[in-house]
Amino acid sequence: MFKRKWVFLFATLLAAALVLPWGALQPRRLDDLRNLVFDEFQRLSPRRYDPETPARVVGIDEESLKAYGQWPWPRTRIAELVERLRELGPAVIAFDFIFAEPDRASARMLVESLPDPKLRADVSKLVAKAPDSDAVFAGVLRDAPVVLGATLAAQGAKAYPAKAGIASAGDEPAPFLYSFPAALLPLPALIETAQGLGATNWLPDRDMVVRRVPLLTRVGASIAPSLALEALRVAQGEQSVVIRSSNASGETAYGAQTGVNAVKVGAFQIATGPNADVRPRYTFAAPARNISAKAILEKRIPRSEVEGRIVFIGALAVGLGDVRATPLEPVVPGVEVHAQIVESLTTGALLSRPDWAPGLEYVVAIIAFALTMPLLFLAPQLVSAAFVPLAVAGLFAGSFYLFEKRGLLLDPAYPSLVIVGAYIVGAVTLWRSEIMARRQVRRAFGKFVAPAVVDRIAEHPERLVLGGETRELTVLFSDLRNFSGLSEGLSARELTQFMNDYLTPMTDAILEREGTVDKYMGDAILAFWNAPLDIADHPRKAVHAALGMRTAMQTFNAERSKQAQAAGRPHTEAAMGLGLHLGPASVGNMGSIRRFDYSILGDNVNLASRLEGASKAFGTDIIVSRAIRDAVPDMAWLDLGRIVVVGRTEPTHVFALAGDPDFAGTDTYVRWRTAHQEMLTDYESGRFDGAAMRAERLGQMLPGAWPALYLAMGQRYSKLAREGLQEGWSSIWNLQSK
Repeated sequence: MFKRKWVFLFATLLAAALVLPWGALQPRRLDDLRNLVFDEFQRLSPRRYDPETPARVVGIDEESLKAYGQWPWPRTRIAELVERLRELGPAVIAFDFIFAEPDRASARMLVESLPDPKLRADVSKLVAKAPDSDAVFAGVLRDAPVVLGATLAAQGAKAYPAKAGIASAGDEPAPFLYSFPAALLPLPALIETAQGLGATNWLPDRDMVVRRVPLLTRVGASIAPSLALEALRVAQGEQSVVIRSSNASGETAYGAQTGVNAVKVGAFQIATGPNADVRPRYTFAAPARNISAKAILEKRIPRSEVEGRIVFIGALAVGLGDVRATPLEPVVPGVEVHAQIVESLTTGALLSRPDWAPGLEYVVAIIAFALTMPLLFLAPQLVSAAFVPLAVAGLFAGSFYLFEKRGLLLDPAYPSLVIVGAYIVGAVTLWRSEIMARRQVRRAFGKFVAPAVVDRIAEHPERLVLGGETRELTVLFSDLRNFSGLSEGLSARELTQFMNDYLTPMTDAILEREGTVDKYMGDAILAFWNAPLDIADHPRKAVHAALGMRTAMQTFNAERSKQAQAAGRPHTEAAMGLGLHLGPASVGNMGSIRRFDYSILGDNVNLASRLEGASKAFGTDIIVSRAIRDAVPDMAWLDLGRIVVVGRTEPTHVFALAGDPDFAGTDTYVRWRTAHQEMLTDYESGRFDGAAMRAERLGQMLPGAWPALYLAMGQRYSKLAREGLQEGWSSIWNLQSK
């Protein structure tokens, strides 16, 4: 049987190999799971939209498209939109559009689209003096605080014409930034007149949800600020952005290059991830944030809605296709995400996942593992089963508290997976080991121990002491009388059938009363009670087993008589002798290292065997010691006096079993016992003739096998009467044979 400590060690090593490497390897699947948890935190506690926040979105919505035509609008219309906004006094106007091509609605582009050369030349003369719409738009940009959008891509311009100066402290930031080979830029004339140029790019995860936004990216040797960061710079009238990286003053990393720590623009110092990215805390869609471009063009918006604010211009109409997914909503206009980034930057509502977070989560996971495995093996099942959901709930509650109060993103999912995984592996391993232990117990004891006892051993195999122990046992020894005569003339096959027919009901009578069959010795049976587990009231169960064996013997003889009669052969009655004794004995695995059996040894075991032998001398089937009679006093007992069995010097008070408690309450038994006791009194008093006469009368009046008892006792009394009362005579009967 596997020792529990080895099962614990195996389960611990297996569980550690399955769940702990994840924390060190940090696979992408783990990051996906972590994102799902953090998204759920945001849904449970989203940032509340505050109408006083500085960001607004002027949207090209369905109402605007219906009024002014499909997108793209002529640049003159966009210039008019900028003029109307400038009159309302915004801090900055940021475009979430890339004006990378000349205006297709300009007069020059319309002329060039004419197929007839002559017509194209004539029309060109007519519109020669018309102003170029891109030039008009550029002129408007010169007088307004405008930031244009650019898209970083695989193809396009290889240099980025940054409008902002970049200063850095600490390690060179460029190697830590996300890099793009090129950029798709607005027209040079527009870049020249605009006050800012910002990248519109996101960093969507594998599920295309925008959780992180880079504030700074790299294009070749240039550093490009994001549209939101550039808008924040221009709104404050700043000319530069300061990057604080590892090993800057106050950002000690002990020489390790850990990346960007913060980005400072004007009055705002923004803590970032190592790649200069931030995690905004989103709000749900807020209609108060959005203003229709049509309303601006028609001058229907009060100045208070725009003055001093950071205004983003972008597509709100679903048909324009500029949509993104956030942790809160699957479809959000891209321009609204820019606005939410500015809101998070200006209000400090950013989420932070520190660079030490994975290490802390790994340590927590190891601690959780170290608690789960011993608890699973040492504590009750209900305790260990309750620990798992409570620990997981505690991890999620603590993580959510830090999210809610501090904006920290600490992952409860991986430590929880470690707890659940360790519990499952440990529980399955423990379950398998217990199944194996139970199978081994059933193999070892199933043929010789009562099923109820086997079940209890299998449930608690740890209670089974295999090395040996001393316990108080009830020991039963039975033997078949005149086996040689019964087996004479039987073939090997017939003898085997005879023994099976005899031993099966005898064994059943023992097992049905929760006894353990120690061994078969030919036709003899050695059995005991109260081992390997405690058996309540085991002497009584043993006595009832003896009565059951008596009944089984009667049935066995009746069946054999029928078979003999049918076969036309003579029938010989079989008889058994049985001894019962109660006392301490040694019980455990006994034998050699090559072969051993679960067995009992000791003087009290030998006494049970001698009592079975004494039953032959008394001519009855069941004899018990006084210890048994005292433990089960309500049975129908017959006092046989004291005897000294072979191999012992101390006398043993013995009794014959006449019947169960129901029989003990009958008048028949009471009269029988009274007459029996009178016989025994005559004997004890030395009146052997009187004792012999009483024995003869009892033998004549009793049915069944009981006359044999009184025949044996009468013969002893008659012999003593002939010899006369000797000096120093004792009523103790010294038996001369086993």
